[in-house]
Amino acid sequence: MAELRFDNRVAVVTGGGRGLGRAYALMLASRGAKVIVNDTGAALTGDGVNAGPAHEVVAEIQAAGGEAVASVESVTTAAGGQAIIQTALDHYGRIDILIHNAGNVRRGSLKEMTYQDFDAVIDVHMRGGFHVVRPAFPLMCAAHYGRIVLTSSIGGLYGNHGVVNYAAAKAGLVGLSNVVALEGAVDGVLCNVIVPSAVTRMADGLDISAYPPMSTDLVAPVVGLLAHESCPINGEMLIAIAGRVARAVIAESPGVQRLSWSIEDVAEQLYAIRDLSAPLVFPTVPEGHAEHIRYSFESATWARRESAHHV
Repeated sequence: MAELRFDNRVAVVTGGGRGLGRAYALMLASRGAKVIVNDTGAALTGDGVNAGPAHEVVAEIQAAGGEAVASVESVTTAAGGQAIIQTALDHYGRIDILIHNAGNVRRGSLKEMTYQDFDAVIDVHMRGGFHVVRPAFPLMCAAHYGRIVLTSSIGGLYGNHGVVNYAAAKAGLVGLSNVVALEGAVDGVLCNVIVPSAVTRMADGLDISAYPPMSTDLVAPVVGLLAHESCPINGEMLIAIAGRVARAVIAESPGVQRLSWSIEDVAEQLYAIRDLSAPLVFPTVPEGHAEHIRYSFESATWARRESAHHV
């Protein structure tokens, strides 16, 4: 296969100064993209500002012959999100790729989580995603082209101890991605979710002694395909962890259809209700929402016909 390149494409990478974001920015630039490296340089908790990381990645890209511009605006406000996208317009006149990778961590049990720590994480991950998608999306639709990659987490899909803020935010980004994918499809704007795991500063405080190799280079190529013009999928979630790349889906059991239910009926049928031996998957695009409703309505219609037939 010929090398997949990003010549003449303009990409915005939030959280691009360190870790996974840095790997994405360097990869895109090495393949011809003009990159806006956005990073406030904040501490892991999201506190503070340090322009160094963003400018260092820009310098690294430029030293290798690429094109990049630093942005130190915060994704936590609507004005910050608009400024980040405006940086792409001011320097390169367009935006083709948006990767929302910026993140922070504030750990605490659900019993002890403060409202401030909850909001601080939601503001970067979840609201941050909306703050950059909102100004970029109309521009992409008008250009009839765009690639958006939002970052979820296995913590968002499956939960984890001590990070209710992070888990809620990462789950919310899946919902955001689904709507972007649905509304953007007609205009050639694709949106997918990356569910990455890599050893970065996000792993500070964790025992990683038994981990297999989990470098950012095992994740970046997956994001690269999702950001490329040849990307063949829309509204999906791809997992990248320790060299394993997989698709994640929301699945349902076929369920049990009845004309009436009591609490006791639910209890008696719970095994069958939960039986996932033949799972149903309703892909977001082109109309997973409608397909879900159609399946349920058809099931109800069939049950009523059967009931009438046996009367």
